Amino acid sequence: MGKIIAVSGKGGTGKTTIASLIIKALLESNAGTILAVDADPNSTLADALGLRVEDTLSSICEEMLKEKENLPAGMTKDRYLEYRIQQSLVEEGDLALLVMGRPEGPGCYCYANNLLREIVKDLTESYKFTVIDNEAGMEHLSRKTMRRIDILFVISDFSTIGVRSAARIYKLANEMGINLGKSFLIVNKVRPVRNGVPHPITNPAAQGAICDAARYGISNGVKDGISSLQKEIEKSGLALVGTLPFASEIEELSVNSRALSELPKESEIIKKVDEIVNDAVLK
Repeated sequence: MGKIIAVSGKGGTGKTTIASLIIKALLESNAGTILAVDADPNSTLADALGLRVEDTLSSICEEMLKEKENLPAGMTKDRYLEYRIQQSLVEEGDLALLVMGRPEGPGCYCYANNLLREIVKDLTESYKFTVIDNEAGMEHLSRKTMRRIDILFVISDFSTIGVRSAARIYKLANEMGINLGKSFLIVNKVRPVRNGVPHPITNPAAQGAICDAARYGISNGVKDGISSLQKEIEKSGLALVGTLPFASEIEELSVNSRALSELPKESEIIKKVDEIVNDAVLK
């Protein structure tokens, strides 16, 4: 049975960035085949991975609703749907990407979500790992798009509000009756703190030390910032699996419409995500 990994968080936390880096880490580890699912209507996972998408689940749904009386001869609706979904997969090496896209109407919206639920159930059996980049917030959980999650990563930015939002997402996941395995918190965009105020990182080489300090609470520069979040983290019920530094190189790639796959292996955020994947997924 394949392992299902879900990445959730409020908007602006870097959820898609982290999902793409988790996928990259799994690919680099040669751990097996991966199905990446972009379940966010604001689809950007393909861009982060450097892949080109032609069809989405939503476009297939619209096609089915409009052309349901004009299917190819001898092909049932279910068989044609299965065929089109397989066609829509973007494959590169051990990676296959499926994109939900943005449904255009209420009928298509419900249809697309129901379809995504069934696809996740069926397709995941064919892959060693399924990594799902969820819609920002909690809507995807209330729709029960996923019945089973083996590993849930909830992403927070470096703020009290972010950690509280992560706690609400985790609480809802438990309340919705999802078969939930391990759950972890990742605090993203960590900056050094001086007198309670986050400061920009001017030396990229210091990012790793800053991030380790944030995780273990041992640096004068960052200790106060993390300690101010510690009570919220403890109340969340989530285990803090890692912290990631604010990475200016990611912003630079984004501004220039370049894929995160172009990040160098020596990048601190790459190293930190590799550690998280080794600790939480591969062990």
